[in-house]
Amino acid sequence: MMLLRLLPVILSALLLAAHFLRREAYLPVLLILVMLLILFVRKAWAPRLWQAILGLGALVWIDTTLAVLRMRQAAGLPWIRMAVIMAVVTLLAIFSALWLENPRIKTFYNRNSNLPRP
Repeated sequence: MMLLRLLPVILSALLLAAHFLRREAYLPVLLILVMLLILFVRKAWAPRLWQAILGLGALVWIDTTLAVLRMRQAAGLPWIRMAVIMAVVTLLAIFSALWLENPRIKTFYNRNSNLPRP
């Protein structure tokens, strides 16, 4: 069930990995895919780390959008559809980061918060 709740985060991560794969940047792809395993570590820091990753991912999407926008405008190519698609992908990354604040997801990661820490 938690896998379904984490689906927006996983989708955002896979889109970001695909973006880097298209650029042939294999190290970020590998890091993103390996870090997906952190989603299944039931510690309070895991969703915070992923919120930071998704926030950085949103910045990557914004940077890419602006670069492609300038390139397409300079070439006289249509750019509105591209801008809309990139805006949706950027909003998905932001939404996914905020989605990790869902009470049920927080409960999943903070299951041992009432126990004394060694």
